[in-house]
This record gives sequence, structure tokens and C-alpha cells, in this order.
Amino acid sequence: MNKTAHEVEKSPRSLDQALRPANWEDYVGQAGIKENLRILLTAAKGRNHQPEHVLLYGPPGLGKTTLAHLMSKEIGASLRSTSGPAIERVGDLASILTNLAPGDVLFIDEIHRLNRTIEEVLYPAMEAGVLDIVIGKGPAARTVQLELPPFTLIAATTRISMLSAPLRSRFSGGTFRLQYYTDDEIAEILRRSSKILTISVDTDSLIEISRRSRSTPRTANYLLKRARDFAEVSDVKLDLKTVKKALAMLEIDEGGLNQTDRDILNVIIEKFNGGPVGLKTIAAALSEEEATIEEVNEPYLMQTGLIERTPRGRTVTKKGYSHLGADIPPHQQKLVA
Repeated sequence: MNKTAHEVEKSPRSLDQALRPANWEDYVGQAGIKENLRILLTAAKGRNHQPEHVLLYGPPGLGKTTLAHLMSKEIGASLRSTSGPAIERVGDLASILTNLAPGDVLFIDEIHRLNRTIEEVLYPAMEAGVLDIVIGKGPAARTVQLELPPFTLIAATTRISMLSAPLRSRFSGGTFRLQYYTDDEIAEILRRSSKILTISVDTDSLIEISRRSRSTPRTANYLLKRARDFAEVSDVKLDLKTVKKALAMLEIDEGGLNQTDRDILNVIIEKFNGGPVGLKTIAAALSEEEATIEEVNEPYLMQTGLIERTPRGRTVTKKGYSHLGADIPPHQQKLVA
């Protein structure tokens, strides 16, 4: 049952859950994926079969978990959720699988973080509906096969390349990549969120937040909540002026870049003449971890065309110089895009 706005505000731990779409109509964007999943689920229900296993992948915050909830609701099944890091031993996975009820949906988030031994236990479970357990060690070891109830595995990952080919191939229901959202889609999501949170906000403010949300619903909802907090503490109306002040306090500029993003651009331009420069060198210059730059900051900088990768390293583009209001040095003018 959906909570009222008052109940949501009294229970802040459920805030993100309350903002999650409860039906397909409220889920904005990803039209192609929704249609494919609708066909998959409708056909399975028509045949009275368990839906096949599905893999969802893409950057964080785009709605993979929400899709899993909507799919389980669509077929009237219970959703059992876990994550790759939480399954440390084969016994953990065996316990989860043997406790599923017939028709359940098992959702494993960040499945790429399962180790290979546990992955191999999943193969027969997904393909034949059985669990192979090895009892004993050495010459006396024997395998016991347990039959599992029919279930659907929905897995989500931000790093599909880290999944082994045998595991990827067993998602017979399909592998779907979630795309970034348009500003209009983000604005529509924010309108719905503002109603749930009983926030009075104008269209211009929502568009401003959507432009700075990095095309990601989770980030957009975060910025909306922080703008709401700023307005309440400052005792001012949540209008465009207030939104801009709140986002400036969060160091989110008009392009959605945070301070670290701008530091990366600045260090390439100021210390390395716009590049090319290697990731390790950039990380050392910023006293930041290479993995953080590569996985958190760099994807958005590349998506927005502010930097590019070359065989020799990272280079700031013409658009990157323009974003910072920096002049392109003569030796770079023919190189930058």
C-alpha cells in the first residue's frame, strides 16, 4: 500500500522507496526496454510459465532495481533481494535458492561482484533448476543434486564486462542496457517526486535541476531534496533563484559538473597543457584514486564531450575549454575537437 506524503516525511528512511514508481505508467523513459519486458512477462503468463532470467545493466541510478520490482509485481510474485557482495560463500547462495517459494523472483544487484566459484553454482540453478552440492572432500566426495522451485533471476550490474560469458549466456529472457534520460524525462520524474514530497515548485526550477542531474533520476531526486532543504532552512520560496543558490552551495555547475569534475579539467589544462596525459598522472596530481576518476567522474566528462581518450592519454576538448572559460593554447587548437 502506498504511503501518504505525511507518512513519507515521518519516515525518512523510506523516502527513496516512496519515490520509486509503483507501476509501469509512473516509470518514465526506457520505452524500448519496458515494451520488451511487457511482451516477455505477458507471454510467460499466457503460457502459465515462469518468466525467463533477465540481466539489466547500465550506469548507477537509472532504474534497474525499480524495473525488478515492477516485473515481480506484474507477475504477482514475491521479490527476494540480495547483492553480489552479500553472497560470500557457496552456502550463502544455496541457502537463498533453497528458501525460494515456487514462482519467486530473485533479484541480485551488482552481480558482477560474485566470485567465480559462486557463479558456477548458479549455472545449473538457472539452466536446469537444480542445485549441485558437493559433500565431503577428496576421493570420498560426492555430489548431491537438489531440485529447486521454479524461479526467475533478475540481475543488475554496472560492469557487465566483469561477468563471465557462461553466466551472461544463461539470461535467456534477455540482456537490456538502460540508457541515460533526456532533460524532459528527468523533469517529468521530478514533477512526480515533488508531488509525493508535497513540494511546491515551478516548472523552470524543475528544468534547471534536470539540466544539472547528469541525466540520472537518482541524482535528480537528490538535488530536488537538497533544494527543498535549502528553501526550508532559509525560509524562502523554492523558485529558480533558490534552486540556483542551493545547487551552487552543492558546487554543481550549470553542466552538472561537481568540483572534482572541474578539478580534473583544470589539472589537465593548467599542468599538462590540455593533454594528452595518462590517468595515473592525473590521479597523482589530484591526490585521488585512479578508480574513482575512471569510474565516477570520467564517464560523465566523456558523455558530455568535455574530454576524450586517445592512445596517448586524456585530452580536454574544445567544449571542455569553453565550459571553464579557458583559452585554447595555440599548439592545441588543431588537436581539440
